[in-house]
Amino acid sequence: MEVAAIVVVIVLVALLWLFRHGRPIRLTRGFRHAQTVTAAAMALGHGLQDAQKTMGVIVLALVVGGFHQGFDVPWWVILLSAGALSAGTYSGGWRIMRTLGRRIIDLDPPHGFAAEATASALLHTTAFAFAAPISTTQTITSSILGVGATRRLSAVRWIVARDIVLAWVLTIPMAALAAAATFAVLQLVFF
Repeated sequence: MEVAAIVVVIVLVALLWLFRHGRPIRLTRGFRHAQTVTAAAMALGHGLQDAQKTMGVIVLALVVGGFHQGFDVPWWVILLSAGALSAGTYSGGWRIMRTLGRRIIDLDPPHGFAAEATASALLHTTAFAFAAPISTTQTITSSILGVGATRRLSAVRWIVARDIVLAWVLTIPMAALAAAATFAVLQLVFF
């Protein structure tokens, strides 16, 4: 997570230095158009990272349940994972994007471009070069925090960042408790 914050500071400082003599309105328009490319790269990185993890869990469940052998991923699992990821992004994505792009820090196009470019580069590198799963949300959040810190530390709304980190920490234990409660209820009902 810290890697994204450090790398984005370097990227943003380099961008700001390269375009230091540019006209602000023209640069903002150019970075807004460039964000189309980085947003697409983030979408691909999201699919590379989070869809792969989802498919792995489904295939593991199929293998453990005796419904599948080997490590190849059935086509319907790919479609199911892509559909679930798309539906989740469609239903809750705007809220997440608003939190990241407006509540942590108010991003302008050059800063948004730097955050998206850095996060997507890290997502692609870890997926292709290292075959390592990392969190898309944590990577882009770290990049946005790094971008905010380049303005000044007080520009970042650290209370929002704290709430996000707290949610990350509590997600796994709360999911485990929900699963245990569901199992206990189902055990009482069916056994």
